[in-house]
Amino acid sequence: MVERVSVYRAPTAAADADRIARWLDERGEWAVDVRGRFLDDASDELARGFARARVRSPYDRETGSEMLGVVRYEERALENPERAGGVIYDGLRVQDALRERLPRGERSPEHAHVILLDRVLGTWGEHDGRWHKRVSVLGWPALVSVPGLYEAPAKPEAYYREQGRRALLSGDPPPREVLENEVEGEFLIEDDPRTTEALAGYVLGAVHYLETGEAFCDDERCRLSNPHRQEGVVRAQLREPEFCPRHAERYG
Repeated sequence: MVERVSVYRAPTAAADADRIARWLDERGEWAVDVRGRFLDDASDELARGFARARVRSPYDRETGSEMLGVVRYEERALENPERAGGVIYDGLRVQDALRERLPRGERSPEHAHVILLDRVLGTWGEHDGRWHKRVSVLGWPALVSVPGLYEAPAKPEAYYREQGRRALLSGDPPPREVLENEVEGEFLIEDDPRTTEALAGYVLGAVHYLETGEAFCDDERCRLSNPHRQEGVVRAQLREPEFCPRHAERYG
């Protein structure tokens, strides 16, 4: 059983760790505390860990590069999070690198560590031989990607049709911001004011996995589900009911 949950802040104001912790505190018997950004006080070895976790290509299973320029980029990204972007990281390798940084006295299954990250995480799909962006990587520590909330679940079909149409006309894909403002549909965008509320469900899902071993709920209306499309995220995380009947008994 999980007795304590530590939630680590992200550098973005869109993700309010204190609000998430208060919401989480109301849904279990565990004690919840909020801590500073996990990637503060970074070491050279952590920069190398991120460099080794970098996804090279959507269809290349091998990851990482320890070229000096790549490691220097990761050092700068750790010091200045706002400069990071455009890179996907192997979520499992990042998880391994961060696990080594957990306080030695807090390395037990009863203490859940949920780290809000400013990096885009992915996992390799054996079924189709490609990387897939993820909002969360379950386990210990659990990782929840703030940019993954906007990028991992697929947007409405109209978004991709308009993206292709504009690319044909101009020769280049249009800026994401243009499409987000012009395409109708339900989806979350960068710095969305609904970010904190949506992420709370993913944080609970990470703790639920450590408690029960259940990765995701099959009911797409439940906050413990794992929607693959943005419309599903909005429905599961931002609409009533919060939980399916089974999980409402536990967390409702």
